[in-house]
Amino acid sequence: MSYVIRKVGVIGSGTMGGGIATLLAGVGIPVVLLDIAAKETHAGDPPAKRNAIAIENIEKLKKSRIPAIFHPADLERISIGNLEDDLGRLAECDWVIEVVVEKLPIKQALMEKLEAVCKPTAIISTNTSGLSINAIAEGRSEAFKRRFLGTHFFNPPRHLKLLEIIPGAHTEPALVQFMADFATKILGKGVVICKDTPNFIANRFISVAGGFGMNYAYDHGYTVEEIDLLTGPLIGRPKSGTFRLADVVGIDVLAYVAQNLYPAIPNDPQREVLRHPGITQVTEFLMRNNFLGDKTGQGFYKKVEQNGQREFWALNLRTLEYEPPQKVRFESVEKHRKIADTGARIKALIAETDRAGVYLWHLHAFYLSYAAAMLGEIADDIASIDNANKWGFNHELGAFEIWDAIGVRESVARMKADGYSLPAWIEEMLANGYERFYQRDASGAVTGIYNPQRKAYEAVLPDKNIVMLHQLRAAGKIVEENSSAALYDMGDKVCLVEFRTKANALDNDIFALIQRALERLDRGEFEGMVIGNQGEYFSAGANLFIMAMAAQNKQFAEIEQMIIGGQQLMQAMRYFPKPIVTAPFGVTVGGGAEITMTGARVVAHAELYIGLVEVGVGLIPAWCGTKEMVKRIITPAMQIPNADPLPPLQKAFEQLALAKTSSSAMEAREMGFLRSVDRIVMDRSRLLAEAKRTVLELVEGGYVPAPPHKLYAAGRDAKAALHMAIYQMHQGKYASDHDAKLARHLAHILCGGDLSAPTWVDEQLFLDLEREAILSLLGEQKTLDRIQHMLLTGKPLRN
Repeated sequence: MSYVIRKVGVIGSGTMGGGIATLLAGVGIPVVLLDIAAKETHAGDPPAKRNAIAIENIEKLKKSRIPAIFHPADLERISIGNLEDDLGRLAECDWVIEVVVEKLPIKQALMEKLEAVCKPTAIISTNTSGLSINAIAEGRSEAFKRRFLGTHFFNPPRHLKLLEIIPGAHTEPALVQFMADFATKILGKGVVICKDTPNFIANRFISVAGGFGMNYAYDHGYTVEEIDLLTGPLIGRPKSGTFRLADVVGIDVLAYVAQNLYPAIPNDPQREVLRHPGITQVTEFLMRNNFLGDKTGQGFYKKVEQNGQREFWALNLRTLEYEPPQKVRFESVEKHRKIADTGARIKALIAETDRAGVYLWHLHAFYLSYAAAMLGEIADDIASIDNANKWGFNHELGAFEIWDAIGVRESVARMKADGYSLPAWIEEMLANGYERFYQRDASGAVTGIYNPQRKAYEAVLPDKNIVMLHQLRAAGKIVEENSSAALYDMGDKVCLVEFRTKANALDNDIFALIQRALERLDRGEFEGMVIGNQGEYFSAGANLFIMAMAAQNKQFAEIEQMIIGGQQLMQAMRYFPKPIVTAPFGVTVGGGAEITMTGARVVAHAELYIGLVEVGVGLIPAWCGTKEMVKRIITPAMQIPNADPLPPLQKAFEQLALAKTSSSAMEAREMGFLRSVDRIVMDRSRLLAEAKRTVLELVEGGYVPAPPHKLYAAGRDAKAALHMAIYQMHQGKYASDHDAKLARHLAHILCGGDLSAPTWVDEQLFLDLEREAILSLLGEQKTLDRIQHMLLTGKPLRN
């Protein structure tokens, strides 16, 4: 059977169900979202009353602190209903996924209804986080079971990469492959195929291995704050650590999972971890008092107002009292925290004998030994266990990757000495001369993964859809580099510029390397270029420290040359005769946004937070950013006869004056940072490969850059209208004196200066106005105060 997904039905509109619906709508798929009918309503009542539960849940998603919706227009693709009146609408759907309460009888009863109403070709799946897939399908026909499987998303579905796919005993293999391909290519997910065992892979680990970490902390007198320091970015995990993560997930949720998992794994030798008397006492105390974490305002932490300051007090695991925050410091952590490579950092830390080193050794000894014991039971291969933990919980390294990094043979001997049991296949692997789980080539790319059943490495073919810069570096593909940037040969006559500064801030060395890359392109060494990197940020903008120091030293001639040089480089990139593709992701602000817009094409990750935010540091966009807003927002609107310039002018002005940033690449397109020809990629790991592919497509198509064209300058009258709005904001105390001054500079540039009437002008006029404004502002003490505050605190100053 061939499969296609054109419309999806989602049953259950809560945080997870609604999140899955908005993810699907965000990639352009229509969704029918059903929930139970509201209480005390009856058939025939208005839909707004009957569907109140689903409507309310969608409203909550709109206001979610972590954005669940890529763009408000996505909601137009979600059709809401209820299970009593609208079940028949699921007959239109190619895939129906249930996301209802985790109770087996309820899911089984729902499956009976779905079999009756869904078309015979429809894919049916459950989002259960741990119930048996085969049990949920019990009583259904063989035909139903062949098209039924588990599709376990992780919350929030938009942001967490993992999708666990769990085939049932009768699921068609072709369906499993189709869903894996669909989730990877369309949704940008990292797919792991799981066995139908309790809690599958990721939740099994977070319950048992995570529980061990809490238990060890309790037994050995560690504080909540100490553990969260030790189990966060220090070892390649998120800042939430252990106890803070529990607050985010919900104490009640973790307790419920442990309670259900314990009887389901009678043969797991580590299941008593789930019933540790000390931690059980703590969680019972928290639940008894409704201290469930973030959802109730306190859990292992609570917010306390102290002397006008907000503090986070942590629970003492023994006294069950909240205590003021304490500065946590370990000698070994201070000694090793700056080791760049996470695996090497973990290896150094677990070798230490202070309290930090001891805790981290036992945490990893349990984690790695448990991973080894579970192989074969919950997954057939090492990579599935590693990927589930990395993609499900944003861990940098999986268990077996860590084991390779710390040394398998040495750590096995130490584990055995400390009483950690290991399965026989580990000893056998070492005895046969296999010292690592992953076989890698000289560049660090994985070429083989150890298979305990075959007692040998299984070859891994390279994924042409993924480019890793550290592998290009190890393979000697760096053409040129300096302290701030590197130029790589990506192959096929495509080069790539990588930023390497703190937060990838733009400086003269980056610009110098880009200029030399353009010269290489001009000489024919390459046919196209990608601007991209694989850091935490694409770019946080210009290097403010350099600019502030020059301003304080009154080096305005040097600043002017820096601005002119940046403008000239941006313009050269924009109109270069060979294609340049920019590949932004995540935080892309200020100069990062400006360099993004130089691309002949932009290939952006869906999670793109782009904006021209210079007003936050007392400046205006002066590397063509303000000019680009005129070009992208105002000018197209004014090409329509008799168009009113104020709406597009106001849009551009508000974006700049309010330092607006997009919450997604889809929103960035509406804001003018992306154009209709630019592409959005759901999976960041594929971003650079897609950017390179776009370069090659442009080369193949005979790329010719669009020539510069005249831009619309609205003139004095339009500027007066903006000034009136600025005056009203200032009078209403919504804008400070300096905010108003910045806004007037922006209005002056956007309107083309003091032109007596609207006219069409060259781009250079706007560049000159940008330069004049920023030089003026860098002479203002309040601007320098804003820059200094940002450099010291990372937060904008309102002065």
